[in-house]
Amino acid sequence: RYPEVAPGRLSAFSGGVGWPRLVRERAPCHSQFQVRFVACRRCERTRVGRALRCGDPRARLVAAPRTSVNSLWTHIMDSPKSPKETVLITGGAGYFGFRLGCALSQKGVHVILFDISSPAQAIPKGMEFIHGDICHLPDVEKAFQDVAVTCVFHIASYGMSGREQLNRNRIEDVNVGGTENILQVCRKRGVPRLVYTSTFNVVFGGQVIRNGDESLPYLPLHLHPDHYSRTKSIAEKKVLGASGTALESSDDVLRTCALRSAGIYGPGEQRHLPRIVNYIERGLFKFVYGDPKSLVEFVHVDNLVQAHILASEALKADKGHIASGQPYFISDGRPVNNFEFFRPLVEGLGYTFPSFRLPLTLIYWVAFLTEASYFLLGRLYNFQPFLTRTEVYKTGVTHYFSLEKARKELGYEAQPFDLKEVVEWFKAHGHGRSPGAHDSEPLVCSGLCVLLLVVMVLTWLPSGTLTL
Repeated sequence: RYPEVAPGRLSAFSGGVGWPRLVRERAPCHSQFQVRFVACRRCERTRVGRALRCGDPRARLVAAPRTSVNSLWTHIMDSPKSPKETVLITGGAGYFGFRLGCALSQKGVHVILFDISSPAQAIPKGMEFIHGDICHLPDVEKAFQDVAVTCVFHIASYGMSGREQLNRNRIEDVNVGGTENILQVCRKRGVPRLVYTSTFNVVFGGQVIRNGDESLPYLPLHLHPDHYSRTKSIAEKKVLGASGTALESSDDVLRTCALRSAGIYGPGEQRHLPRIVNYIERGLFKFVYGDPKSLVEFVHVDNLVQAHILASEALKADKGHIASGQPYFISDGRPVNNFEFFRPLVEGLGYTFPSFRLPLTLIYWVAFLTEASYFLLGRLYNFQPFLTRTEVYKTGVTHYFSLEKARKELGYEAQPFDLKEVVEWFKAHGHGRSPGAHDSEPLVCSGLCVLLLVVMVLTWLPSGTLTL
């Protein structure tokens, strides 16, 4: 027996394990109801903030004196369903792209994963993988053949961190040339919507930013400390500038938006977290740096998934194309010191969190020297830089942004997450301190010169030793 709910009042019920939780409330724009779904945690961790939103035909319920939850559920299931959408995700084999694809597939969307690498996981039913390089225009055109794509999620990029960040030619080819190819094919094939995954770095280059918003100007290109950030800024401008351009195969126009994401985390993330855990396990995490009061932001992969789905909906006519041509900052909305954010990971794996703190300026110049060494000798020794200048800025300088625009225009609501799932994931994959092992005390009294020498030596270690 399910409880009856009065119209216009927020109500919820749980029908037990396996049942979705259904929440109903009066929509702000009319007297009908807005319906939200949150997937059962037992069967799916991904939580979709608004699987059905105001404007979806399935969510338009006529108010009645009293409506039972059973009849509400029946009304939704029996309502006419819109035609199945097809979306294409560039970089779809990556951690975030694959996660987004799975979430969309669960909503009944046909998903095409387009990537130069194959997914590490089995591809679920309702999704397909197409191998190709966005830098190669014929590959991009082939991915759009024989299918009417309604939205492109352009996630693919190169050079975000580590050694990749120093490969200028490849960064330019992927981030700028690849984006131009995607935009060209979208116009040619009549794709009406494109959501671009951008970065905080388009406005940030080492300066302090507190609660910044989308009115901030782009950082001048010559002030970017790395080519990745510079090319992401160029690409974002191209994407937003393309919004409103005519499509060749229809009377419609292309509508685009950009989501400026914070650093992504979550169980199974394969870019940043493995590198951090590798340093911890090799005994390299013996100090922190910068002001302990500095604040940065992160975004859980499921919050970023939610934001992308909402952004694609906000490009539709029934939402007034509100997101067309617009950028949005996306994060968990909880500024935190970078090193304190990772404390649960360090201690959760059984290691001691370091107390020795170094000045940010020192670490910046060490990063500068390692980058210079790579440019001079990288062809002879394919080493992994310990840190790059951009990574020093991103981890040690305060920069966080307001989510107000994303909340107001997209309906984005960041859900609370922590690193517990991340810790459990690493433990399940054989990581963590063995019982009875002890930390050695860091040798702080060796002096500044010895410290610099040690860091430089660590930088020259073969790249294979830094792979998880």
